[in-house]
Amino acid sequence: MSEQLRLMAVHAHPDDESSKGAATMAKYVSEGVDVLVATCTGGERGSILNPKLQGDAYIEANIHEVRRKEMDEAREILGVKQAWLGFVDSGLPEGDPLPPLPEGCFALLDVDEAAGALVKLIREFRPHVVTTYDENGGYPHPDHIMTHKISMVAFDAAGDPNRYPEAGPAWQPLKLYYNQGFNRPRTKALHEAMLERGLESPYGEWLKRWDEIQRVERELTTYVPCGEFFEIRDKALIAHATQIDPDGGWFRVPMDVQRAVWPTEEYELARSHVDTTLPEDDLFAGIRDN
Repeated sequence: MSEQLRLMAVHAHPDDESSKGAATMAKYVSEGVDVLVATCTGGERGSILNPKLQGDAYIEANIHEVRRKEMDEAREILGVKQAWLGFVDSGLPEGDPLPPLPEGCFALLDVDEAAGALVKLIREFRPHVVTTYDENGGYPHPDHIMTHKISMVAFDAAGDPNRYPEAGPAWQPLKLYYNQGFNRPRTKALHEAMLERGLESPYGEWLKRWDEIQRVERELTTYVPCGEFFEIRDKALIAHATQIDPDGGWFRVPMDVQRAVWPTEEYELARSHVDTTLPEDDLFAGIRDN
């Protein structure tokens, strides 16, 4: 198709875009695709996960501002556009029983009302493809689950001129995908490759934990080859300095092993208004030539 292709990636917090599908986005940017990250919350209730920055009084007092600056840096590294939907981070409740979520947070909003902001952004940007999380959120953070909910409503409603008429002229995205980069086949393949090379794998506990909870694996429909953009992915992730330890498990699998064993990022096709043949190697399969 002669029109510029457009991709929207909907994420819960700043840093999610760099840990889920970042190499895919960098690949498409390099091909001239217009890519927009929609970030639902500011991450203001997120913990400081990098042990080197824990206890920093300035960061603790200004976490929202710090995370916004981290997002700015990651956006530049990936070459994408980015928009804030303006919702308030719900935090990750811990304890037994779990404490109630804070009043006014993203996860407690009315789904249809909250989806309006995403409908407006979709109609303004006019993406052909949208990526988001599955109904489990990828992992059960309340903001990830809410991101799934508003994405599903917005994907269907954006093309209906009778819904959210105040949000601008209708636009129907053609495909909707769930990020499924954290999948068992990939994790198992990298784990075994590390052991075969006499290296310590960071994934042994992951696999054991998945076995214990009998995690149900999702259907992987789309494998986007993007190994040459893994360094950009890692650089963008490290830009979120409060959220990632550069010496942690995320970066323990050597780049040559990753490229040799699993040079793709994976997705689950959830909705499509075009014909396509599975498995795919392109989020725009069925769109480029239509």
